[in-house]
Amino acid sequence: RLMVAVNDSDQHFFATPSEGSWIPWLKKQILYAPLLRVRHNREFKFSGVINVGTLPTRFQGFFLLCYGILNVLFCTYMIDYEGKSMLSEIRNRTGVLAVINMVPLFILAGRNNPLIALLGISFDTFNLIHRWLGRIVVLESIAHTVAWMIAKVQAPPTDPRGGGWGAIEKGFTGRGSMFIFAGFISTVGMVFLMVHSFSALRHAFYETFLVFHILGVITMLVGLWYHLLLKLPNPEIYHWFKYVIAIVAIWAAERFLRIVRLIYYNIGRQMTTATVEALPGEATRVTIRMTRPWKFRPGQHLYLYIPRLGLWANHPFTVAWSNEEEHIKYSSDEKLPTQRQDMLQTRTTMSLIIRAQTGFTNTLYKRAKASKDGVFSTFAMVEGPYGKVDSLASYGTVILVAAGVGITHPVPYVRELVQGYAKGVVATRRVLLVWVIQQPEHLEWIRPWMTEILAMEKRRDILRIMLFVTRPKSSKEIHSPSATVQMFPGRPNFDTLLNMEVENKLGHIAVQVCGNGGVSDEVRRAVRAKQEIANIDFFEEAFSW
Repeated sequence: RLMVAVNDSDQHFFATPSEGSWIPWLKKQILYAPLLRVRHNREFKFSGVINVGTLPTRFQGFFLLCYGILNVLFCTYMIDYEGKSMLSEIRNRTGVLAVINMVPLFILAGRNNPLIALLGISFDTFNLIHRWLGRIVVLESIAHTVAWMIAKVQAPPTDPRGGGWGAIEKGFTGRGSMFIFAGFISTVGMVFLMVHSFSALRHAFYETFLVFHILGVITMLVGLWYHLLLKLPNPEIYHWFKYVIAIVAIWAAERFLRIVRLIYYNIGRQMTTATVEALPGEATRVTIRMTRPWKFRPGQHLYLYIPRLGLWANHPFTVAWSNEEEHIKYSSDEKLPTQRQDMLQTRTTMSLIIRAQTGFTNTLYKRAKASKDGVFSTFAMVEGPYGKVDSLASYGTVILVAAGVGITHPVPYVRELVQGYAKGVVATRRVLLVWVIQQPEHLEWIRPWMTEILAMEKRRDILRIMLFVTRPKSSKEIHSPSATVQMFPGRPNFDTLLNMEVENKLGHIAVQVCGNGGVSDEVRRAVRAKQEIANIDFFEEAFSW
């Protein structure tokens, strides 16, 4: 599409769906549809603190339902429920499936998950599948343990391996078979992982959750390792033990890769530093100067470590802006030790906007606010970049919607598209940036970068900006600087905005949203309603955990 449309000023071929095409129905009813009616990314909350999660999309729900049904069938189909081997069959099947399901469980949990780039599926979606896979593994592990317990209780007194509740007590306390004790420890670790991972606890105590989650995983893996290791003379057990080796290798390799990247990109002759500046609206602008060059694409995110505020605490943030700075690097010449030579070295700088909430983000803002001139610098480390890269260069019309600090996601896309338009290397002819903020002072968050964008070549030919202020202190604060940068009071009507763009569309339309769940769901609903009259692709940037 990019190759055809880049030199086509009208792009009519890509503007509307082909007659009789089933793609609009698929996108409207399956791919973009919430599980029920409208609600998808808007969180269910009992209070401002207690968050119980979100609903999956219809396609995600269908996938998870099918996967769950398959697991139930594999555990229960073609078992002789009248025979004596019924409990042992259930025990064996549930144990095997629990181990096999751990392989994708651990792959999808990793930040370096290779499937993100290979399949173009976001980390957020894989994280959703990871959580449900974890629940399936825990239920299968419990079923595995319960099947063994029932068989033990029903065992006759003459059974040489022992029977009754006494045998269970010996196994669970380590006074009997270490094979059973190790398996029990593994099951306890899995149950703990599920209980402490409930959304309300996960969101309220994220830093604590992360530490205990790692400890729970280690406990579970050690128990499972010894549970199978003690039965290794059995060739069938060895077959499944290879899966456990793979699981441990995946987890260890992913952790090792993260450590290597942390050291390589942040530690050298010059250490990575962060300058933290307090901004209006309880936000901070963090400017990171990397030790080594860093390749970044719009839409990607990083994990920020600031040991001064928390030794290993790290949180994901979208990169709002990046630059390459040149500075003089001094080094000794080995051949001429008494002389010095000057060289230009490129150093990557990246900027984040972080809104103060709880925990790390609140500590960061308070520390900056209390510093001289509201700014402080410190040693920092970053890990990444991570995330699915969505290229918007082949779309004739691009609509970028952001709410609050979600503006960090579309800003790099705006710069890339305006630059590409000036160079003639993108098909995009119309870009609309819609930003919903509470107060005009929030404009300070991105003012330096927007000033640079507004001064770019041919910017007026392609870019329009609409600012919606939901809580202005007075009507005097609402004023439009120009015809291409307009400000309005209140919330936007996304149906009306999308209707206007569809009427004046050029080529295929891309709608991308990054903001709170309510805004994302409204934009999703508006996009679904227009699928029959225009080719519209929908991109939602969300990070649920």
